[in-house]
Amino acid sequence: MRSVNETDLDRIYDIYSRDEVMRWLGGGSGRMTDPAQAAERVRSWRDRYAPYRDRYGLWAIEPRATGRAAGSVLLKPLPGRDGVTPTDDIEIGWHLHPDSWGHGYATEAARAVLDREFAGGARQVYAVVMAGNEASTAVARRLGMTHLGVRTGWYAGAELETFVLSRPD
Repeated sequence: MRSVNETDLDRIYDIYSRDEVMRWLGGGSGRMTDPAQAAERVRSWRDRYAPYRDRYGLWAIEPRATGRAAGSVLLKPLPGRDGVTPTDDIEIGWHLHPDSWGHGYATEAARAVLDREFAGGARQVYAVVMAGNEASTAVARRLGMTHLGVRTGWYAGAELETFVLSRPD
């Protein structure tokens, strides 16, 4: 694993400052407005996932052909109704720069993370998608996830389209 450099930070800012990305991530409340926020966000992610010893985290999706981050894939405990307290339910997610949409990067990265999580013994993993996010819905379906309908038990009761994938037997 390599360290984050200035080019990475610029890309992180470019991704997480865009309305077309952030509108699908909780209404955009975490949208970056200053490039200096990228370094703080990386520190925050590292601190949040450090106790999990690399089981959970947020990792760059970096296509070999470009050598530049296309976006990120995450695996983490879903937060409960309070939006903070981790539940026993596991979430997979993906956030990509618009110039990387439609290339299969999210599906490939998520599949690798799911394979690793299931090999570690997890029974099921969820994806939660805001209504109308057809691209993320398509990724969940390509991963073989089953649509469960709208659920409100996570992220402070937000209404989220919910998908689940169970460990293959």
